[in-house]
Amino acid sequence: MTSVTMPTTFTELGLITPLLARLAELQYQQPTPIQAQAIPSVLDGRDVIAGANTGSGKTATFALPLLQQIRADISSGKQNGKGNFATKLILVPTRELAKQVADSIKSYAVHFNGEIKTVAVFGGVSINTQMQALRGGTDILVATPGRLLDLITSNAIKLDKVNTLVLDEADRMLSLGFTEELSQLLSLLPKQKQTLLFSATFPEQVKALTANLLNNPVVIQLQSADESTLVQRVFTVNKGDKTVVLAHLIKQQQWRQALIFVNAKRHCEHLAKKLDKRGITAAVFHGDKGQSERSRVLDGFKAGDIDVLIATDIAARGLDIEKLPVVINFNLPRSPSDYMHRIGRSGRAGEVLSLIHI
Repeated sequence: MTSVTMPTTFTELGLITPLLARLAELQYQQPTPIQAQAIPSVLDGRDVIAGANTGSGKTATFALPLLQQIRADISSGKQNGKGNFATKLILVPTRELAKQVADSIKSYAVHFNGEIKTVAVFGGVSINTQMQALRGGTDILVATPGRLLDLITSNAIKLDKVNTLVLDEADRMLSLGFTEELSQLLSLLPKQKQTLLFSATFPEQVKALTANLLNNPVVIQLQSADESTLVQRVFTVNKGDKTVVLAHLIKQQQWRQALIFVNAKRHCEHLAKKLDKRGITAAVFHGDKGQSERSRVLDGFKAGDIDVLIATDIAARGLDIEKLPVVINFNLPRSPSDYMHRIGRSGRAGEVLSLIHI
């Protein structure tokens, strides 16, 4: 493992003025541990393997240096010419994460005066709209594997000029069955490129991927959950009383918001109806919902317009809800890794997490 220094300010990370100005506007006080350890290595062009949950600031960890690299290439004349290509590729497992990452990158790039183009592509929406967005190519492409392969087949984008690959939530991509799609995409990329891999857990599939893909990487492994901000409570109740106890807790604790996880799509609607009978209105979020409906619900929850959200594990990845006070496992997750990803929905940026099992 390569030793990495720990800068305490964003200026010490070597970021350029437009990025520093934007971080100040966003009131980023100081780098998170993953940012402090990884950003200098990314700027140096090193491959990086980082173990860190969502909420640790990992999007900025790769987005900021990627933007800086592109700006340097533009200034030096390396980033020129037009065509249906991308130079930075970020692969993510879900539609919601693709949109969220792209939105964050666009926000960080505000002071680049439109010089840098970022496009997100994912399934569930019209491919024609995304093909139009890719006309003339893009600097940064955020994509889910399946939709990206569709766009490549349609000759809407080529990967032969990608110089940086980011695999975000690598374990989730593999667990969702994207192994074959990833292999196809990797075969289309140049052999000489910088690769950044972020994963909350490292099952054998991820280890095999890193062994074959990365070149002498900097390895950064952070603790998955900060125990000083993590409060876990277990309620053991009879199965028939679970909804009653859940409703009682929501009313008694007066949480500003609550995210409730269940293990099946049909359970979302069923539980929502039961809570409604007890005076609690809940929205539902699962894979059978159309993309427009999923976006509407997620935006409403982020904005605080929705107080209670019932979701499957599709919400356990990539959803960044600011100051979410509580996550409730109405059904226990199927695996320890899913448990850790659910934890990542709360306790954001040092906020206290209450994780409750019913």
